[in-house]
Amino acid sequence: MTTAPFTGRKFFFIVASAFGVIIAVNFAMAYMAVSTFPGVEAKNSYVASQTFDAERRAQLALGWDVGAKIEGDLLVLTITDADGAPVEVATLEAIFGRATHVNDDQVPAFEFQNGAYVAPVEAGPGNWNLRFVATDGEGGKFRQRISLYQRPAS
Repeated sequence: MTTAPFTGRKFFFIVASAFGVIIAVNFAMAYMAVSTFPGVEAKNSYVASQTFDAERRAQLALGWDVGAKIEGDLLVLTITDADGAPVEVATLEAIFGRATHVNDDQVPAFEFQNGAYVAPVEAGPGNWNLRFVATDGEGGKFRQRISLYQRPAS
């Protein structure tokens, strides 16, 4: 049995194929990264920065402390005042989702129960973010993003 000689042409096609696979995978990964995570915190960061300090001072003046946890299929959000008493806010808007993409975003329907806000959510294992805006009775806004980690079921 005779084998064909290893020519420069064969070597070129092998190297070109390898680089073609690498480039195709890089383009596919870049497309998936850009298409699943918008990367936008503020539409116009300059405009958002103009009121940041005033909003921060107003939020700190409320003296609220917040915490969140996932208990089974429930998301529990606690908001307490400077004395540690539960705060019942006028409005509460929230988005619960993954840190890396918007595909799993949920809008929790919070209900105030026993001094905490409780909402059913579908939270698989991994990192989650709760972004919320709460308004006090006088129109003061409190914004926060809380990172949560859901352990895999064992």
